[in-house]
Amino acid sequence: MPRFSLIRRTLTRATAALAIGLLGGVTLIPAAWAADDTADAFIKRLSSDLLDTVKADKTILSGDINKISVLVDQRVMPNLNFQRMTASAVGPGWRQATPEQQKRLQEEFKALLVRTYAGAVNQVSDQSVVVKPSRAAPEDKEFIVRTEVRGKGDPIQLDYRVEKSPDAPSGWRIYNLNVMGVWLVDNYRTQFAQEINAKGVDGLIASLAERNKSNSVRKADAK
Repeated sequence: MPRFSLIRRTLTRATAALAIGLLGGVTLIPAAWAADDTADAFIKRLSSDLLDTVKADKTILSGDINKISVLVDQRVMPNLNFQRMTASAVGPGWRQATPEQQKRLQEEFKALLVRTYAGAVNQVSDQSVVVKPSRAAPEDKEFIVRTEVRGKGDPIQLDYRVEKSPDAPSGWRIYNLNVMGVWLVDNYRTQFAQEINAKGVDGLIASLAERNKSNSVRKADAK
């Protein structure tokens, strides 16, 4: 896709932060987590647990795609509303897609995100996450949790759109990420709309699959 390189240029300084956002639930959810956790507490625990886990695991730090993919499937996905993320990224084309096409879109979109940011995990070193004060009301069903990833250099803005979800481990799920003013899902929506307008839903699926295949080949050649 012609604009995929734009994402890399736009988010160069924030790749490590996006890895933290994408892999925010990489550690096992502690039994002490309560379903009535506040959104702030949910994000703080996910972020802190991730940093501790990544720093302690050399295979994750190396960007091992297989290890990261397994962890995403087992421990991250329960904390995301990934269908909502994919549907929002695809836009109106989602409603045109068949159930099988929707399934493929989710699979390829997840693979794209994991492979795009797996290489950023090795940038995690001395970072810490600070959750900014909020004024969320108890009755709010959706909320933006604003954080900063602090380490070397300037702080990186990393915000989360979360929704209340009673069946989630802590009562919340993430459905979008904002890195330095760029909302991840919104950024992809523009690109995906262009692809769907040109080649339809199947064309988008094929383009994502080809992108993921190319990433796999480059990863293998780099070894």
